[in-house]
Amino acid sequence: MAIAVGDRVPDVEVKTMGPEGPVSVRTGDVLGAGRVVLFAVPGAFTPGCSKIHLPGYVAHAGELRARGVGTIACVSVNDPWVMQAWADAQGVGDAIVMLADGNAEFTRAMGLEWDASGAGLGVRSKRYAAVLDEGVVISLEVEPKAGVDVSSCESVLARL
Repeated sequence: MAIAVGDRVPDVEVKTMGPEGPVSVRTGDVLGAGRVVLFAVPGAFTPGCSKIHLPGYVAHAGELRARGVGTIACVSVNDPWVMQAWADAQGVGDAIVMLADGNAEFTRAMGLEWDASGAGLGVRSKRYAAVLDEGVVISLEVEPKAGVDVSSCESVLARL
């Protein structure tokens, strides 16, 4: 069952990339304090994720912060090296916390996994955007079909 408005975000170990390599972090720590915008993509370097989804959040990070968002986080079922390479290629800098959910544990705990085995991709995350307040989901929009619409940064800004 998928997470819903009013639920607390799961506390699962994921990875980020630190100066010396991968670092384990808890989603409860990263996503559990203040106002957070969390968006998930099916895969780093994929067309919609690289051309629309992540770039929108990079471009509008200042607007999100001006509306009280303390943390912007992107999660994908990828390893931390891929997430860091993608962040570097997209000019993310410190604007967005890139969370590598390599084993899809967070994605499964959210109930938002997508079986892309037919395309040779294994388990992936559905594309979505959530607004969290102190770790509680106050808004959740999951894309109903392919594309970037309800989970875009512009859509999130309209809901804030």
